[in-house]
Amino acid sequence: MPAEENKAIFRRYVEEVTNQGNLDVADEIFDRYVAHQADGSTLERGPEDVKRFSAEFRLAFPDWRVSIDEQIAEGDKVVNRVTLRGTQKGEFRDMAPTGKEVEVKVVTIFRFSPEGKVVETWDYFDQLRLMRQSIVQELGVARSIQQASLPKEVPQLEGWRISPLYHPAREVGGDFYDFHLLSGGRLGLVVGDATGKGVPAALVMSTTCGMLRAVSQALDSSSPGEMLQRVNEALFPYIPANMFVTCFYAILDPERGNLTYANAGHDLPYLHRDGEAEELRARGMPLGLMPGMGYEEKQTILEAGEAALFYSDGLVEAHDPKGEMFGFPRLRELVAEHGEAGSLEEVLLEELYSFVGEGWEQEDDITLLTLRRSASLSRTS
Repeated sequence: MPAEENKAIFRRYVEEVTNQGNLDVADEIFDRYVAHQADGSTLERGPEDVKRFSAEFRLAFPDWRVSIDEQIAEGDKVVNRVTLRGTQKGEFRDMAPTGKEVEVKVVTIFRFSPEGKVVETWDYFDQLRLMRQSIVQELGVARSIQQASLPKEVPQLEGWRISPLYHPAREVGGDFYDFHLLSGGRLGLVVGDATGKGVPAALVMSTTCGMLRAVSQALDSSSPGEMLQRVNEALFPYIPANMFVTCFYAILDPERGNLTYANAGHDLPYLHRDGEAEELRARGMPLGLMPGMGYEEKQTILEAGEAALFYSDGLVEAHDPKGEMFGFPRLRELVAEHGEAGSLEEVLLEELYSFVGEGWEQEDDITLLTLRRSASLSRTS
């Protein structure tokens, strides 16, 4: 009977195309067809669209499986009630990877031609649409938290230029930077990154920013190491077990050009000096990993015309189409070559875009912060 044959064709589509990934089978099952959308609109599609959709699902949900719960056939139509299951490992449309298993109930109707080809479909992915809306809303909340935690103004210091550049990725990360006004005209500068994505990263980032501000006001000292130690002790009891925060904290004495700094596992900043790029090294574990940590403290003098670059890993971990990473050696060479440029951060961003090429999808937030001493001033004693 044609109805039973049509039911069997749908089962073949599910098993071979969707579950096994034999995409070429779609050419045997689908003709050019009209797809009715849940919002009442229609689209004209064909076998190539089916292949593309299936491949897209498989990339985002590597363990994707479809099971048929019920089939009802009458005339040239087959109504199918199916269940979709899979773990989201990759991005799907505007849904960032969650690592969670999803289960979606779907009702789909296929109409077949006398030759057994699909010529019309009606699909209802209501739960999937709601899931997408929920994730988009969650990312919006995370972005709002992140934006609210960043400073609204850049401090103006005579003889100095401070230039932050923040480029968010589509998927929310945990990047942050901040400034702390201290006594004696000193300035605290911080750049950090909370591990993870989405709302969890945004919340940990926001909490860390708040703790850093509170401790800086309470201590008002010249010790970045003590700052990080206090924040680590305060953060550790409340941070999720699988998360931590990398953070570089420096205190600038603008009159003397003295920069005292400590590092909690963050990427090493670079100091442009005499045409070279020196690493600002200081040892210390990321914040929130374990209590009782101490943080090495070092200092340097920024002379007239010298600049320090603080940054997050979104720059160095960007990949070109061949999978090559932008990397630390490349960044160090660029800082050495262009460190005297008035807008070092803009130069670095242009170099990044040239490296990754057109069509690049930014994987992580990019934060750059340049601290430059005016070339017209000399250090006072």
